Amino acid sequence: MDRWSVVRAFILGPLLEAAVPKPGNVSRFRDFDDLTFYHFLMANTALMGVYYEAIKRGELIRKGILQPSEAGLGELIKRAVQKSRESQDANPNFGVIVLSVPLVVAMGMSRHILEAREKAKLLVGESTVRDTMELYSAIRIANPKGVARGVKYDVYSDESFRELFRDRVNLERLAEISCERELVFCEWLNGYELSYKTFGRVYELAREAPFEDAVLRAFLELLSERPDTLIARKGGIEEAELVRKKAGELLEGRLSMDEFERFMSEKGDLRNPGSLADVMAVALSLLILKGARIEIRDGKVWMVI
Repeated sequence: MDRWSVVRAFILGPLLEAAVPKPGNVSRFRDFDDLTFYHFLMANTALMGVYYEAIKRGELIRKGILQPSEAGLGELIKRAVQKSRESQDANPNFGVIVLSVPLVVAMGMSRHILEAREKAKLLVGESTVRDTMELYSAIRIANPKGVARGVKYDVYSDESFRELFRDRVNLERLAEISCERELVFCEWLNGYELSYKTFGRVYELAREAPFEDAVLRAFLELLSERPDTLIARKGGIEEAELVRKKAGELLEGRLSMDEFERFMSEKGDLRNPGSLADVMAVALSLLILKGARIEIRDGKVWMVI
């Protein structure tokens, strides 16, 4: 695959996700007190160089010059987080980076985007303890909300680095431990099942509705199907389940969009969906990589492949 096409897709996808108005999220029409649409613009465009390096490494693995264990996923994630933080003062894209980096490397190893999901799973499985240590350093830089403390392999404990090395915890093992608390790690383990499913759903909906309507519908379906792990980390699983229930009521017509919007915003950013927004960002990256372009029809933006 063309390097710059992959880089463009994985930069543009998260920007589109952030732009589309969705309940509970920052969008081009809504900011939080500590996170704005401009943070997403600055943070995601800062990643171009790292993503370019990532796909080059994938090509070297495909050619046999590097082994999958030498991909340096942890280092690439850390560098991307550093670039993101250099450009702004918040954490708008840590989950997107963690999801995207293995997949971008995998695109360099693959003949098409469907093959890349299995290559990404392979890369995570072949990762090293050093990758995990670099990821831990990246988490400390990004400082995402709701990270558990006092747990085994506590990311904020210096002792954890020694424990990771002692127990030979690579990224795959870490994902197995952390999947319940963070959806993006589940995606590593299952070959990006939800991200590709969402890509297919947006592709299907975009044939029948304007782009923003298609993304909103697909996102509401995601919210209604599973609890968002960022909401769970910030407010507890009961809060995440309540959001899931309310999204279902909206889709069933038992709740209006205005009522759902008020519900999602009545506690500030507590009900801000993060992990599912990250999945949508990757899904839109895949849509762009598939060849999507926009057209105006009767004053509405349509996404056409």
